[in-house]
Amino acid sequence: MTLRYWTAGESHGKALLALVDGFPAGMKLDTALIDQELRRRQGGYGRGGRMRIETDTVDVLSGIWKGETLGSPIALQVINKDYKLERLGDLQRPRPGHGDLTGSIKYLGSIRGILERASARETTVRVAAGALARQLLSAFHIDVIGYVVELGGIKLDPVDLPFAERLQRREASEVYSLVPERDDEVKQLIDETGKAGDTLGGIVEVRIEGLPFGLGTHAQWDLKLDGRIAQAVMAVQAIKGVEIGLGFEAARRKGSQVHDPISFDPAERDSTSLGFSRPTNNAGGLEAGMTNGQPLVVRAAMKPISTLAKPLGSVNLETKEPEAAQYERSDVCAVSAASVIVENVVAFEVARSFVEKFGNDSLAEMQARLELFNKMARER
Repeated sequence: MTLRYWTAGESHGKALLALVDGFPAGMKLDTALIDQELRRRQGGYGRGGRMRIETDTVDVLSGIWKGETLGSPIALQVINKDYKLERLGDLQRPRPGHGDLTGSIKYLGSIRGILERASARETTVRVAAGALARQLLSAFHIDVIGYVVELGGIKLDPVDLPFAERLQRREASEVYSLVPERDDEVKQLIDETGKAGDTLGGIVEVRIEGLPFGLGTHAQWDLKLDGRIAQAVMAVQAIKGVEIGLGFEAARRKGSQVHDPISFDPAERDSTSLGFSRPTNNAGGLEAGMTNGQPLVVRAAMKPISTLAKPLGSVNLETKEPEAAQYERSDVCAVSAASVIVENVVAFEVARSFVEKFGNDSLAEMQARLELFNKMARER
């Protein structure tokens, strides 16, 4: 059995829901850690007025007893304080870059019926599901971090530091980068862009450390972990590209400059690398759809938000005459929030592969299976 989830709810509906199925029994669930991720998703410089209305917290409706998971489906709920769906009218001027026109034609219905579900507000419960999955990964000493590496063309290259120092620097940055000393430069760009009625995109990176060998598989295309990660990340609103490791840069280099040489260090035999060391991690921790004991590194490109305060040209769907696109309350820049979302959807996919490799009936059984696997791998 696999680990999976579904979401439900509209941007201005009563609530957002995630139903997580296949989560193992026997794990103490800390909702404060989920709420922490929800708060981070609401933050970051450049967010709009909606984030001043909502105070997202999770309510666990099923799947736990006395704070411990039961192995049954876990229902997560986040209430929308800005519930007003039934009072909202429809839009007549579709916004370029949104699903307004395409969705309303596909479903032969309203734009409102599309935008309410297509909205990035839906990612609230994807973050909640990912934050739940991260607690499972944490039980196996697997660390996850996401951060911004480029915003509006300003490169914010991550520094090569231990995980704890990366986290400290990320927490000190208002834009969630690892170079907080450049926050003022980025914030000025966001402010200028907002005044011009425009929006900004950027690139985020996720790094996961402590992964064992062998998550995912080479055997079927739809079970390869890199493919699953790419699909999950591309399904995040406004994401237009995904890279793993060197990504597109690998296409510009010769093979000798791309592939990571392998050596063996007996002193590292008890680590997650099982002693196999590499001077580089250009593969980003994945080879042939499987983790290779190195840190997993994923990047995602987010386009600028489609709703512009100075709208682009559109068409009135009733008259078919040219008019400016409609405006709905929006952000100037949500790249920081995207780093949180991508971080958590990647974590969920890794946890999914983890339970497929080591079982998902109970946490205790998974821990025993991982220990056995590592013992056998070292002895092979």
